[in-house]
Amino acid sequence: MPKILFVMTGADHWTLADGTKHPTGFWAEEAAAPYEAFTGAGYEVVVATPGGVVPTVDRGSLAPEVNGGQEGADKVAATLDSMTALRHPLRLEDVDPAEYAAVFYPGGHGPMEDLATDATSGRLLVAALRSGRPLAVVCHGPAALLAATDDGGANAFAGYRVAAFTNDEETQAGFADKAKWLLENRLGEAGVDVQVGEPWVPNVVVDRNLITGQNPASSAPLAAEVLKTLGG
Repeated sequence: MPKILFVMTGADHWTLADGTKHPTGFWAEEAAAPYEAFTGAGYEVVVATPGGVVPTVDRGSLAPEVNGGQEGADKVAATLDSMTALRHPLRLEDVDPAEYAAVFYPGGHGPMEDLATDATSGRLLVAALRSGRPLAVVCHGPAALLAATDDGGANAFAGYRVAAFTNDEETQAGFADKAKWLLENRLGEAGVDVQVGEPWVPNVVVDRNLITGQNPASSAPLAAEVLKTLGG
């Protein structure tokens, strides 16, 4: 069975500008919706995190109000419960991206804490990009792109068009004035071309083998685009 790699944050908090540790992790929908799409298409999902830490779900992402009601929240929670790979992640340091049909990074504020500066993840991203196989990243997941540099020290994704969680969305979420830095700004500073869509509306951008989504609502469309690229 072909495999798709989920590279997920190992962080359970996000350090804000005032030093406060805001509880977070990965965003439930951004793991659950692609998982359902990929496994439904016959792929095995393998999870990897820095150090092999069991990833923490952002409790806020399980709330009915962000899942279209209680039924949606229950469905997402049930999907996460069925994801045995979440409870047995590989160490990111031991992963060979060449073994996977595609690589996927879910979001949540967690990647802002760890993957944004994780050199191992950065090297994996560069290898995945150069492989030509689908590399998919959603919401705050593009924070991980900041750690991906080429042999000359420049960002490997400079010049690529991407979708990522926007300044407007961070403002509406109540964190723009609390964060140490904003994802849209930092990606732009690295030379990445952020394609800003309407807040909270699905926005998927494809540039070569890089497939990115702006927000949680972009997770399912992003997964569909990955499967389209894979021919499934």
